[in-house]
Amino acid sequence: MRSPRQPLVWIISGPSGVGKGTVCAKLRELRPDIHIPVSLTTRQPRTGEIDGVSYHFVPEHRFRKMVVSGELLEHAVVHGRYSYGTPRRDVADAIASGRDVLLEIDIQGARQVKQNLPEAKLVFIAPPSWEELVRRLEGRGTEDASQVKLRLATARVELEAQEEADFVVVNDRLEDTVQALIVLMGL
Repeated sequence: MRSPRQPLVWIISGPSGVGKGTVCAKLRELRPDIHIPVSLTTRQPRTGEIDGVSYHFVPEHRFRKMVVSGELLEHAVVHGRYSYGTPRRDVADAIASGRDVLLEIDIQGARQVKQNLPEAKLVFIAPPSWEELVRRLEGRGTEDASQVKLRLATARVELEAQEEADFVVVNDRLEDTVQALIVLMGL
């Protein structure tokens, strides 16, 4: 039995296509006590996404109002198109109830969380290679060619930010990555 400790905020970041969502979903499945807040976004739902489960889909004017009123722990415009953010209250409530929090966010948001919560731990999920990242992004089939090109340009910048992370985990095989995170997070 593990001794009690302060709950932590764990930030999972990395470029699009690296597998952040898949890794976090597997962690949630194996460790349902981890709290993963539902992010807000101004983009339209993709096929199969459910409002309030996948994301909270909100109009831009409501998102801006939440930013101004301080309701978001972090927020960013991603790929130059859509706003994303994490509800501050959701994170605070989970920590207050003794649960670790797992945030799956881009590097812009990760920087804001680290600024607002310096004790948060940033884990950068890296691809095994650039070629593999390109293959994964193109293979998702969720974006057209111009969107993939934009995401790859963003990914080049994001990969340079991995030195800011507290930990870097290479996502070569899902099972190995998840196991490494479980050990790292003391779960």
